[in-house]
Amino acid sequence: MSSVLVEVITVQITVTLRRQPVGGLGLSIKGGAEHKVPVVISKIFKDQAADQTGMLFIGDAIIQVNGINVESATHEEVVHLLRNAGDEVTITVQYLREAPSFLKLPLGSPGPSSDHSSGASSPLFDSGLHLNGNSTNTAPSSPSSPIANEPKYEKRWLDTLSVPLSMARISRYKAGTDKLRSNAFEVLALDGVSTGILQFYTAQESADWLRAISTNISDLTLQNMKMANKCCSPSDQVIHMGWVNERLEGTDSSQLYKFKFLALKGSSFYIFSTPPVSTLDWVRAEKIYNLCEVLFKIHKLWLADDCWLQANLYLGIHQDFDLEDQRPYCFSVMVGHGKSHYFNVELGSELAVWEKSFQRAIFLEVQRTGSKTYMCSWQGDTLCFTVDFALGFTCFDSKTKNVLWRFKFSQLKGSSDDGKTRVKLLFQNLDTKQIETKELEFQDLTAVLHCIHSFIAAKVASVDPVFIDSQSIARKYMYSN
Repeated sequence: MSSVLVEVITVQITVTLRRQPVGGLGLSIKGGAEHKVPVVISKIFKDQAADQTGMLFIGDAIIQVNGINVESATHEEVVHLLRNAGDEVTITVQYLREAPSFLKLPLGSPGPSSDHSSGASSPLFDSGLHLNGNSTNTAPSSPSSPIANEPKYEKRWLDTLSVPLSMARISRYKAGTDKLRSNAFEVLALDGVSTGILQFYTAQESADWLRAISTNISDLTLQNMKMANKCCSPSDQVIHMGWVNERLEGTDSSQLYKFKFLALKGSSFYIFSTPPVSTLDWVRAEKIYNLCEVLFKIHKLWLADDCWLQANLYLGIHQDFDLEDQRPYCFSVMVGHGKSHYFNVELGSELAVWEKSFQRAIFLEVQRTGSKTYMCSWQGDTLCFTVDFALGFTCFDSKTKNVLWRFKFSQLKGSSDDGKTRVKLLFQNLDTKQIETKELEFQDLTAVLHCIHSFIAAKVASVDPVFIDSQSIARKYMYSN
Protein backbone atom coordinates (compact mmCIF):
# COMPACT_ATOMS: atom_id res chain seq x y z
CA MET A 1 0.00 0.00 0.00
CA SER A 2 1.62 3.24 -1.15
CA SER A 3 -1.16 5.55 -0.01
CA VAL A 4 -3.88 5.71 2.61
CA LEU A 5 -7.51 6.33 1.60
CA VAL A 6 -9.38 8.32 4.23
CA GLU A 7 -13.15 8.48 4.60
CA VAL A 8 -14.60 11.50 6.42
CA ILE A 9 -16.74 10.23 9.33
CA THR A 10 -19.04 12.05 11.78
CA VAL A 11 -19.81 9.99 14.87
CA GLN A 12 -23.24 11.39 15.91
CA ILE A 13 -25.12 14.56 15.01
CA THR A 14 -28.55 15.97 15.85
CA VAL A 15 -30.53 17.79 13.15
CA THR A 16 -33.89 19.61 13.21
CA LEU A 17 -36.03 19.21 10.09
CA ARG A 18 -38.92 21.54 9.19
CA ARG A 19 -41.63 19.59 7.42
CA GLN A 20 -42.52 21.20 4.08
CA PRO A 21 -46.05 21.43 2.66
CA VAL A 22 -44.77 19.77 -0.48
CA GLY A 23 -42.03 17.21 0.03
CA GLY A 24 -42.49 16.55 3.72
CA LEU A 25 -39.17 15.64 5.38
CA GLY A 26 -37.53 14.96 2.02
CA LEU A 27 -36.11 11.53 2.81
CA SER A 28 -36.78 7.80 2.68
CA ILE A 29 -35.74 5.13 5.16
CA LYS A 30 -34.99 1.41 5.16
CA GLY A 31 -34.39 -1.16 7.87
CA GLY A 32 -35.86 -2.03 11.25
CA ALA A 33 -35.36 -4.10 14.39
CA GLU A 34 -37.57 -6.92 13.09
CA HIS A 35 -34.76 -7.75 10.64
CA LYS A 36 -32.00 -7.01 13.17
CA VAL A 37 -30.76 -4.08 11.10
CA PRO A 38 -30.75 -0.36 11.93
CA VAL A 39 -33.16 2.08 10.37
CA VAL A 40 -31.11 4.12 7.92
CA ILE A 41 -31.68 6.96 5.49
CA SER A 42 -31.92 5.33 2.06
CA LYS A 43 -32.77 8.40 -0.08
CA ILE A 44 -32.44 12.17 0.20
CA PHE A 45 -34.45 14.31 -2.20
CA LYS A 46 -32.80 17.33 -3.71
CA ASP A 47 -33.66 20.78 -2.32
CA GLN A 48 -36.11 19.34 0.20
CA ALA A 49 -35.95 19.48 4.01
CA ALA A 50 -33.31 16.79 4.67
CA ASP A 51 -31.08 18.00 1.84
CA GLN A 52 -31.29 21.63 2.95
CA THR A 53 -29.68 20.82 6.33
CA GLY A 54 -26.47 19.78 4.56
CA MET A 55 -25.85 17.38 7.45
CA LEU A 56 -27.72 14.21 6.49
CA PHE A 57 -26.45 11.51 4.15
CA ILE A 58 -27.53 8.19 2.73
CA GLY A 59 -26.34 5.52 5.15
CA ASP A 60 -26.93 7.56 8.32
CA ALA A 61 -28.55 5.37 10.99
CA ILE A 62 -31.42 7.05 12.84
CA ILE A 63 -30.79 6.85 16.59
CA GLN A 64 -33.47 9.17 18.03
CA VAL A 65 -36.64 10.93 16.87
CA ASN A 66 -37.64 13.92 19.04
CA GLY A 67 -35.60 12.48 21.91
CA ILE A 68 -37.11 8.98 21.63
CA ASN A 69 -34.53 6.24 21.10
CA VAL A 70 -35.41 4.13 18.06
CA GLU A 71 -32.39 1.82 17.90
CA SER A 72 -34.65 -1.11 18.90
CA ALA A 73 -37.73 0.10 17.03
CA THR A 74 -39.35 -1.66 14.10
CA HIS A 75 -39.52 -0.09 10.69
CA GLU A 76 -43.23 0.68 11.02
CA GLU A 77 -42.69 2.29 14.46
CA VAL A 78 -40.05 4.67 13.10
CA VAL A 79 -42.24 5.54 10.10
CA HIS A 80 -45.15 6.29 12.47
CA LEU A 81 -42.96 8.49 14.70
CA LEU A 82 -41.61 10.49 11.77
CA ARG A 83 -45.03 10.87 10.16
CA ASN A 84 -46.69 12.13 13.35
CA ALA A 85 -43.81 14.12 14.86
CA GLY A 86 -45.20 17.52 13.94
CA ASP A 87 -43.87 20.29 11.74
CA GLU A 88 -40.44 20.29 13.45
CA VAL A 89 -38.72 16.93 13.77
CA THR A 90 -35.42 16.55 15.64
CA ILE A 91 -33.47 13.44 14.71
CA THR A 92 -30.12 12.13 15.90
CA VAL A 93 -28.15 10.08 13.37
CA GLN A 94 -24.90 8.14 13.31
CA TYR A 95 -22.96 7.35 10.17
CA LEU A 96 -22.30 3.63 9.77
CA ARG A 97 -18.74 2.73 8.78
CA GLU A 98 -20.08 -0.13 6.66
CA ALA A 99 -23.29 0.50 4.71
CA PRO A 100 -25.93 -2.20 5.36
CA SER A 101 -26.26 -4.68 2.55
CA PHE A 102 -29.95 -3.83 2.00
CA LEU A 103 -28.94 -0.35 0.80
CA LYS A 104 -27.45 -2.07 -2.22
CA LEU A 105 -30.84 -3.45 -3.31
CA PRO A 106 -32.16 -1.83 -6.52
CA LEU A 107 -34.05 1.37 -5.82
CA GLY A 108 -37.76 0.67 -5.53
CA SER A 109 -37.20 -3.10 -5.16
CA PRO A 110 -38.86 -4.81 -2.23
CA GLY A 111 -36.92 -7.04 0.07
CA PRO A 112 -37.58 -10.76 0.12
CA SER A 113 -40.19 -10.48 2.87
CA SER A 114 -42.11 -7.49 1.52
CA ASP A 115 -45.74 -7.74 0.58
CA HIS A 116 -47.03 -5.17 -1.91
CA SER A 117 -50.60 -6.23 -1.53
CA SER A 118 -50.67 -5.49 2.18
CA GLY A 119 -49.85 -1.82 1.74
CA ALA A 120 -47.62 -1.93 4.83
CA SER A 121 -44.09 -0.61 4.84
CA SER A 122 -41.37 -3.19 4.37
CA PRO A 123 -38.14 -2.79 6.41
CA LEU A 124 -36.04 -3.54 3.33
CA PHE A 125 -38.14 -1.35 1.06
CA ASP A 126 -37.91 2.45 0.86
CA SER A 127 -40.51 4.21 2.99
CA GLY A 128 -40.77 7.73 1.64
CA LEU A 129 -41.41 10.68 3.97
CA HIS A 130 -41.49 13.31 1.28
CA LEU A 131 -45.13 13.70 0.21
CA ASN A 132 -46.88 15.90 2.76
CA GLY A 133 -45.68 13.62 5.53
CA ASN A 134 -47.49 10.54 4.27
CA SER A 135 -45.65 7.25 4.41
CA THR A 136 -45.54 5.58 1.03
CA ASN A 137 -43.68 2.69 -0.46
CA THR A 138 -41.82 4.06 -3.43
CA ALA A 139 -42.69 1.29 -5.82
CA PRO A 140 -41.47 1.55 -9.41
CA SER A 141 -43.37 4.36 -11.14
CA SER A 142 -44.92 4.24 -14.57
CA PRO A 143 -43.19 6.18 -17.33
CA SER A 144 -45.93 8.83 -17.18
CA SER A 145 -45.45 9.35 -13.44
CA PRO A 146 -43.94 12.74 -12.45
CA ILE A 147 -41.64 10.93 -10.05
CA ALA A 148 -40.26 8.72 -12.80
CA ASN A 149 -39.30 11.78 -14.84
CA GLU A 150 -37.40 13.40 -11.96
CA PRO A 151 -33.60 13.17 -12.21
CA LYS A 152 -32.12 10.65 -9.81
CA TYR A 153 -30.39 12.33 -6.89
CA GLU A 154 -28.53 10.54 -4.11
CA LYS A 155 -26.53 12.30 -1.42
CA ARG A 156 -23.96 9.74 -0.32
CA TRP A 157 -20.73 9.78 1.71
CA LEU A 158 -18.20 9.97 -1.11
CA ASP A 159 -15.64 12.46 0.24
CA THR A 160 -12.27 10.67 0.11
CA LEU A 161 -8.66 11.75 0.21
CA SER A 162 -5.66 9.84 -1.09
CA VAL A 163 -2.48 10.49 0.91
CA PRO A 164 0.81 9.11 -0.52
CA LEU A 165 2.71 7.24 2.19
CA SER A 166 6.20 7.43 0.69
CA MET A 167 8.23 9.58 3.15
CA ALA A 168 5.01 10.40 5.03
CA ARG A 169 4.97 11.00 8.78
CA ILE A 170 2.51 10.26 11.59
CA SER A 171 1.61 12.32 14.64
CA ARG A 172 -0.55 11.32 17.62
CA TYR A 173 0.01 14.55 19.54
CA LYS A 174 -2.03 17.73 19.73
CA ALA A 175 -0.12 20.54 18.02
CA GLY A 176 2.34 22.30 20.32
CA THR A 177 1.71 19.98 23.29
CA ASP A 178 2.79 16.67 24.81
CA LYS A 179 -0.84 15.51 24.98
CA LEU A 180 -1.74 12.37 23.09
CA ARG A 181 -4.95 12.45 21.09
CA SER A 182 -7.48 9.92 22.36
CA ASN A 183 -7.70 7.03 19.85
CA ALA A 184 -6.62 9.31 17.02
CA PHE A 185 -3.67 10.32 14.86
CA GLU A 186 -2.81 12.28 11.73
CA VAL A 187 -0.87 11.26 8.60
CA LEU A 188 1.04 13.99 6.76
CA ALA A 189 2.42 13.37 3.28
CA LEU A 190 5.72 14.67 1.95
CA ASP A 191 3.85 17.09 -0.35
CA GLY A 192 1.96 18.61 2.59
CA VAL A 193 -1.32 16.75 2.13
CA SER A 194 -2.84 15.72 5.46
CA THR A 195 -5.51 13.20 6.34
CA GLY A 196 -6.72 15.47 9.11
CA ILE A 197 -7.34 13.89 12.50
CA LEU A 198 -8.35 10.25 12.07
CA GLN A 199 -10.60 9.35 15.00
CA PHE A 200 -11.22 5.69 15.88
CA TYR A 201 -13.83 4.04 18.06
CA THR A 202 -11.41 2.11 20.29
CA ALA A 203 -7.79 2.34 21.39
CA GLN A 204 -7.12 -1.08 19.86
CA GLU A 205 -8.50 -0.02 16.48
CA SER A 206 -6.38 3.14 16.58
CA ALA A 207 -3.26 1.15 17.51
CA ASP A 208 -3.87 -1.41 14.75
CA TRP A 209 -4.21 1.29 12.09
CA LEU A 210 -1.22 3.18 13.45
CA ARG A 211 0.96 0.07 13.20
CA ALA A 212 -0.38 -0.84 9.76
CA ILE A 213 0.25 2.60 8.27
CA SER A 214 3.62 2.91 10.02
CA THR A 215 4.65 -0.48 8.61
CA ASN A 216 3.75 0.62 5.08
CA ILE A 217 5.68 3.87 5.49
CA SER A 218 8.70 1.88 6.73
CA ASP A 219 8.48 -0.54 3.77
CA LEU A 220 8.33 2.35 1.30
CA THR A 221 11.26 4.06 3.05
CA LEU A 222 13.24 0.83 2.70
CA GLN A 223 12.50 0.82 -1.02
CA ASN A 224 13.72 4.43 -1.29
CA MET A 225 16.91 3.49 0.60
CA LYS A 226 17.60 0.63 -1.82
CA MET A 227 17.15 2.95 -4.80
CA ALA A 228 19.45 5.57 -3.24
CA ASN A 229 22.09 2.96 -2.43
CA LYS A 230 22.33 1.95 -6.09
CA CYS A 231 23.93 5.35 -6.70
CA CYS A 232 26.25 5.18 -3.67
CA SER A 233 29.58 3.46 -3.14
CA PRO A 234 29.71 0.47 -0.74
CA SER A 235 31.28 2.71 1.92
CA ASP A 236 28.55 5.35 1.59
CA GLN A 237 25.37 3.29 1.92
CA VAL A 238 22.21 4.47 3.67
CA ILE A 239 21.74 2.30 6.79
CA HIS A 240 18.48 3.80 8.02
CA MET A 241 16.38 6.95 7.74
CA GLY A 242 13.01 8.22 8.91
CA TRP A 243 10.94 10.85 10.67
CA VAL A 244 11.25 11.75 14.36
CA ASN A 245 10.19 14.64 16.58
CA GLU A 246 13.01 16.77 17.99
CA ARG A 247 12.54 18.65 21.23
CA LEU A 248 13.50 22.28 20.79
CA GLU A 249 15.54 23.85 23.55
CA GLY A 250 15.20 27.46 24.66
CA THR A 251 11.80 28.06 23.06
CA ASP A 252 8.36 28.77 24.44
CA SER A 253 5.99 25.95 25.37
CA SER A 254 4.00 26.20 22.13
CA GLN A 255 6.99 24.93 20.16
CA LEU A 256 8.07 21.91 22.20
CA TYR A 257 8.79 19.55 19.31
CA LYS A 258 9.40 19.83 15.60
CA PHE A 259 9.47 17.17 12.88
CA LYS A 260 12.97 16.22 11.72
CA PHE A 261 14.16 13.62 9.23
CA LEU A 262 17.20 11.61 10.34
CA ALA A 263 19.52 9.52 8.20
CA LEU A 264 22.49 7.24 8.86
CA LYS A 265 24.61 7.16 5.73
CA GLY A 266 28.24 6.17 5.25
CA SER A 267 30.36 7.85 7.89
CA SER A 268 27.76 10.45 8.90
CA PHE A 269 24.63 11.08 10.92
CA TYR A 270 22.35 13.62 9.17
CA ILE A 271 19.54 15.82 10.48
CA PHE A 272 17.17 17.29 7.86
CA SER A 273 14.09 19.48 8.03
CA THR A 274 12.76 17.69 4.91
CA PRO A 275 13.79 14.30 3.48
CA PRO A 276 16.56 14.18 0.86
CA VAL A 277 14.99 13.21 -2.46
CA SER A 278 18.04 13.73 -4.69
CA THR A 279 21.80 13.30 -4.45
CA LEU A 280 22.29 17.06 -4.08
CA ASP A 281 19.99 17.19 -1.04
CA TRP A 282 22.50 15.33 1.15
CA VAL A 283 24.77 18.38 1.38
CA ARG A 284 21.82 20.52 2.51
CA ALA A 285 21.38 18.83 5.87
CA GLU A 286 20.89 21.07 8.91
CA LYS A 287 23.51 19.09 10.86
CA ILE A 288 26.08 16.45 9.90
CA TYR A 289 28.08 14.50 12.50
CA ASN A 290 30.74 11.79 12.22
CA LEU A 291 29.26 8.51 13.43
CA CYS A 292 32.36 7.62 15.47
CA GLU A 293 31.84 10.75 17.57
CA VAL A 294 28.15 10.40 18.51
CA LEU A 295 26.52 8.40 21.26
CA PHE A 296 22.99 6.98 21.12
CA LYS A 297 21.07 6.91 24.39
CA ILE A 298 17.57 5.60 25.16
CA HIS A 299 15.71 7.64 27.75
CA LYS A 300 12.20 6.27 28.01
CA LEU A 301 10.08 3.29 27.07
CA TRP A 302 6.37 2.92 27.80
CA LEU A 303 5.84 -0.45 29.45
CA ALA A 304 2.69 -2.53 29.76
CA ASP A 305 2.32 -1.72 33.46
CA ASP A 306 2.26 2.03 32.76
CA CYS A 307 5.61 2.90 34.25
CA TRP A 308 8.65 4.60 32.78
CA LEU A 309 11.84 2.77 32.03
CA GLN A 310 14.67 5.28 32.03
CA ALA A 311 17.65 3.50 30.58
CA ASN A 312 21.08 5.05 30.98
CA LEU A 313 23.41 3.65 28.35
CA TYR A 314 25.90 6.45 28.65
CA LEU A 315 29.46 5.51 29.57
CA GLY A 316 32.07 7.93 30.90
CA ILE A 317 30.10 11.19 30.83
CA HIS A 318 27.21 12.17 33.10
CA GLN A 319 24.52 14.40 31.70
CA ASP A 320 20.99 14.89 33.02
CA PHE A 321 17.90 15.48 30.89
CA ASP A 322 14.54 16.92 31.85
CA LEU A 323 12.27 13.88 31.46
CA GLU A 324 9.02 15.50 32.55
CA ASP A 325 7.37 15.43 29.12
CA GLN A 326 4.70 12.83 28.40
CA ARG A 327 6.19 11.31 25.26
CA PRO A 328 6.97 7.64 25.82
CA TYR A 329 9.55 6.62 23.19
CA CYS A 330 12.49 8.99 23.59
CA PHE A 331 16.18 8.85 22.74
CA SER A 332 19.01 11.32 22.41
CA VAL A 333 22.09 11.52 20.24
CA MET A 334 25.00 13.15 22.03
CA VAL A 335 27.50 14.93 19.83
CA GLY A 336 30.69 16.95 20.25
CA HIS A 337 31.31 19.83 22.69
CA GLY A 338 28.80 18.41 25.16
CA LYS A 339 25.81 19.09 22.93
CA SER A 340 22.93 16.72 22.23
CA HIS A 341 19.70 16.24 20.28
CA TYR A 342 16.62 14.83 22.04
CA PHE A 343 14.15 12.89 19.88
CA ASN A 344 10.81 11.11 20.17
CA VAL A 345 9.21 8.47 17.92
CA GLU A 346 5.61 7.23 17.76
CA LEU A 347 6.12 3.49 18.33
CA GLY A 348 8.34 1.29 20.47
CA SER A 349 9.22 -0.70 17.34
CA GLU A 350 10.65 2.46 15.77
CA LEU A 351 12.78 3.06 18.87
CA ALA A 352 14.18 -0.47 18.62
CA VAL A 353 15.00 0.01 14.93
CA TRP A 354 16.81 3.29 15.60
CA GLU A 355 18.82 1.67 18.41
CA LYS A 356 19.89 -1.24 16.22
CA SER A 357 20.58 1.02 13.22
CA PHE A 358 22.84 3.36 15.19
CA GLN A 359 24.80 0.38 16.53
CA ARG A 360 25.22 -1.08 13.06
CA ALA A 361 26.13 2.23 11.40
CA ILE A 362 28.69 3.08 14.10
CA PHE A 363 30.28 -0.39 14.03
CA LEU A 364 30.57 -0.31 10.23
CA GLU A 365 32.18 3.12 10.37
CA VAL A 366 34.69 2.02 13.03
CA GLN A 367 35.68 -0.99 10.94
CA ARG A 368 35.98 1.13 7.77
CA THR A 369 37.94 3.89 9.48
CA GLY A 370 40.25 1.61 11.46
CA SER A 371 41.62 4.43 13.58
CA LYS A 372 41.02 8.03 14.67
CA THR A 373 43.72 10.46 15.78
CA TYR A 374 43.17 13.60 17.87
CA MET A 375 45.51 16.44 18.80
CA CYS A 376 45.95 16.82 22.55
CA SER A 377 48.36 18.29 25.07
CA TRP A 378 49.79 17.66 28.49
CA GLN A 379 52.08 19.89 30.54
CA GLY A 380 52.75 22.14 27.58
CA ASP A 381 53.62 19.37 25.13
CA THR A 382 51.61 18.89 21.93
CA LEU A 383 50.73 15.23 21.52
CA CYS A 384 48.67 12.95 19.31
CA PHE A 385 46.23 10.41 20.70
CA THR A 386 45.13 7.54 18.44
CA VAL A 387 42.29 5.07 18.95
CA ASP A 388 42.98 2.06 16.72
CA PHE A 389 40.58 -0.86 16.17
CA ALA A 390 43.47 -3.37 16.08
CA LEU A 391 46.06 -1.84 18.42
CA GLY A 392 44.03 0.02 21.04
CA PHE A 393 45.33 3.35 22.43
CA THR A 394 48.54 5.04 21.36
CA CYS A 395 50.02 8.41 22.41
CA PHE A 396 52.94 9.90 20.51
CA ASP A 397 54.81 13.18 20.12
CA SER A 398 53.31 15.26 17.32
CA LYS A 399 56.73 16.45 16.13
CA THR A 400 59.06 13.48 16.52
CA LYS A 401 56.33 10.82 16.13
CA ASN A 402 57.96 8.93 19.00
CA VAL A 403 55.46 6.65 20.77
CA LEU A 404 55.12 7.64 24.42
CA TRP A 405 52.83 4.82 25.49
CA ARG A 406 50.47 2.19 24.06
CA PHE A 407 47.75 0.05 25.68
CA LYS A 408 45.21 -2.48 24.46
CA PHE A 409 41.48 -1.89 24.88
CA SER A 410 41.38 -4.62 27.53
CA GLN A 411 43.90 -2.70 29.64
CA LEU A 412 41.59 0.30 30.10
CA LYS A 413 40.14 -0.11 33.61
CA GLY A 414 38.46 3.23 34.12
CA SER A 415 38.34 6.94 33.35
CA SER A 416 37.32 10.27 34.83
CA ASP A 417 37.09 13.79 33.46
CA ASP A 418 36.42 17.36 34.52
CA GLY A 419 33.49 17.75 32.10
CA LYS A 420 35.44 20.31 30.10
CA THR A 421 38.76 19.41 28.48
CA ARG A 422 40.76 17.06 30.74
CA VAL A 423 40.49 13.31 31.11
CA LYS A 424 42.29 10.66 33.17
CA LEU A 425 42.63 7.22 31.62
CA LEU A 426 43.47 4.34 33.98
CA PHE A 427 45.38 1.45 32.38
CA GLN A 428 46.64 -1.78 33.93
CA ASN A 429 50.26 -2.65 33.18
CA LEU A 430 50.37 -6.26 31.99
CA ASP A 431 53.76 -6.93 33.60
CA THR A 432 53.43 -5.22 36.97
CA LYS A 433 49.59 -5.41 37.20
CA GLN A 434 49.76 -1.85 38.51
CA ILE A 435 47.35 0.90 37.42
CA GLU A 436 48.95 3.67 35.37
CA THR A 437 47.20 7.02 35.05
CA LYS A 438 47.51 8.99 31.82
CA GLU A 439 46.20 12.55 31.78
CA LEU A 440 45.42 14.37 28.55
CA GLU A 441 43.70 17.58 27.50
CA PHE A 442 41.54 17.85 24.36
CA GLN A 443 39.82 20.72 22.61
CA ASP A 444 36.65 18.61 22.16
CA LEU A 445 36.74 16.07 24.97
CA THR A 446 33.19 14.83 24.36
CA ALA A 447 33.97 13.75 20.78
CA VAL A 448 37.05 11.84 21.95
CA LEU A 449 35.15 10.00 24.70
CA HIS A 450 32.38 9.12 22.24
CA CYS A 451 35.02 7.78 19.84
CA ILE A 452 36.55 5.64 22.59
CA HIS A 453 33.11 4.25 23.41
CA SER A 454 32.40 3.51 19.72
CA PHE A 455 35.68 1.65 19.19
CA ILE A 456 35.36 -0.41 22.38
CA ALA A 457 31.72 -1.34 21.59
CA ALA A 458 32.67 -2.29 18.02
CA LYS A 459 35.56 -4.39 19.34
CA VAL A 460 33.27 -6.25 21.73
CA ALA A 461 30.71 -6.76 18.96
CA SER A 462 33.35 -8.25 16.69
CA VAL A 463 34.26 -10.79 19.36
CA ASP A 464 30.77 -11.47 20.79
CA PRO A 465 27.84 -10.22 18.63
CA VAL A 466 25.32 -11.74 21.07
CA PHE A 467 26.56 -9.40 23.80
CA ILE A 468 25.43 -6.32 21.89
CA ASP A 469 21.95 -7.76 21.33
CA SER A 470 21.71 -8.54 25.04
CA GLN A 471 22.34 -4.87 25.79
CA SER A 472 19.48 -3.66 23.59
CA ILE A 473 17.06 -1.98 25.99
CA ALA A 474 14.34 -1.22 23.44
CA ARG A 475 14.25 -4.65 21.81
CA LYS A 476 14.47 -6.48 25.13
CA TYR A 477 11.41 -4.78 26.58
CA MET A 478 9.46 -4.71 23.32
CA TYR A 479 9.71 -8.44 22.77
CA SER A 480 9.04 -9.31 26.41
CA ASN A 481 5.84 -7.25 26.41
